[in-house]
Amino acid sequence: MERFVRAFLKASLAWLVLGVTAGVAMAARPAWTVYRPAHVHMVLLGFVTMMIYGVAYHVIPRFTGFPLHSRRAAAWHWWASNVGLALMVAGFAARATGAAAGTPVLAAGGALSALGAYTFAYVLWRTIDGPASMRAAARRGRDASAGARGAALPIAGARGG
Repeated sequence: MERFVRAFLKASLAWLVLGVTAGVAMAARPAWTVYRPAHVHMVLLGFVTMMIYGVAYHVIPRFTGFPLHSRRAAAWHWWASNVGLALMVAGFAARATGAAAGTPVLAAGGALSALGAYTFAYVLWRTIDGPASMRAAARRGRDASAGARGAALPIAGARGG
């Protein structure tokens, strides 16, 4: 298993523990429900999304048969997503207490988390497509096998036919 995959899975579990702990604390002390946005982000962005990132980085290359487009980008993504989420949680907590710094910290964390998500989408999109050389080889193989079968017959009931 790739190092960054393991890091995403472990981060996911750590965010789960933090989120559940925050939830229990809010249940025990109703005044602490002002921290609900931090709790929700710990569970959804932290646990759920980090788990999806880790599992996807592990299985998508195996499903597609193509190597991961960029291991370096995937590792950077781990840092961006986790630091961004930590800043978001700190920003939500600061805003709940009325601290003026909460909003810019939250905004910085949100931007960093978003950059991580965009990196994830880019890396997986390119992984699903595969390297250009492999796509060209696959296209040549399909073209060669289509030529060996002869011309395709029109499908009954197809438009324009």
